[in-house]
Amino acid sequence: MVTAPLRGPGLERLMQLADVVYEPWIEQSPLRMYDDTGLATRVAAEGARVLVVESDLVGPATLALPLIAVAATRGDPNNVDLEAATAAGIPVLHTPGRNADAVAEHALALLLAVTRRITDADGEVRAGEVWKDGTIPYQRYRAGELAGRRVALLGLGAVGRALRWRLEALGMQVRAYDPYQPDADHDLDAVVDGADVLSIHAPKGAGGAALVDRRVIERLAPGAVIINTARGSLLDTGALIDALRDGRLGGAGIDHVEGEAPGLGDPLLDAPNVVVTPHIAGATWDTESRGAEMIAADLALILDGRRPTHLANPEVLGR
Repeated sequence: MVTAPLRGPGLERLMQLADVVYEPWIEQSPLRMYDDTGLATRVAAEGARVLVVESDLVGPATLALPLIAVAATRGDPNNVDLEAATAAGIPVLHTPGRNADAVAEHALALLLAVTRRITDADGEVRAGEVWKDGTIPYQRYRAGELAGRRVALLGLGAVGRALRWRLEALGMQVRAYDPYQPDADHDLDAVVDGADVLSIHAPKGAGGAALVDRRVIERLAPGAVIINTARGSLLDTGALIDALRDGRLGGAGIDHVEGEAPGLGDPLLDAPNVVVTPHIAGATWDTESRGAEMIAADLALILDGRRPTHLANPEVLGR
């Protein structure tokens, strides 16, 4: 039973491994995300022994079924009750890094859009205001170049690493903060001090505290740009807006806010030089193909009695 959007050779391999019922949630009208009870009912009706999800909730009701494996096409399978799965002896597969290139490319796109004011320029062309107020575009859109600028990456997982080499290829000086990676700096202040760009790539923290707050923003270089393609809760939006309005920051590119999208009239949308996208950084066909390949490869290993590569609850092995 597959309710995650998958495609490409990985999906074809899944169909060779098993009889597949393919009902991706994102292609239903209206969009459909199962709660645990609804998912359990649907899986039981099909008699499915393997479940592949992206957004549906997998809890005790679903995990009480005789499942061989559950797979979540996420880096962090936080929609699956890992404790209940482990208690039931059900391995939970996941797909760390499946969208790393997609998110890194989007972060870079936001950075370029903000620093070169791409959306503003496009809007003026479409509105017939190329010669706005008697000026020429060259006057209004002069900007600094990225080469030689300092970048602070907060998080050096798959996405952070994918972005790091892209930024270095542009000639930027990159430092990364990540307390869990031995090749990253473990001192947040040392990384952010004087940085021209700060890009967030950390997981959502416990307790909901913002990783980037007023104190961190004040340590950045004047006119710095903040990019957030991670969770909105990691960035103090109020502090961001204040710093944009008083000129402390030069701009921001945001792909996610609390509640998924800012409402009309949200002060973030009125702050100067902000580009906001609706949580689409990972939305590529390649992300779905890569996730399918990872799941198919690991499921093949499980069915062959071998250890899968991406297992979120390895303690089930040997039980």
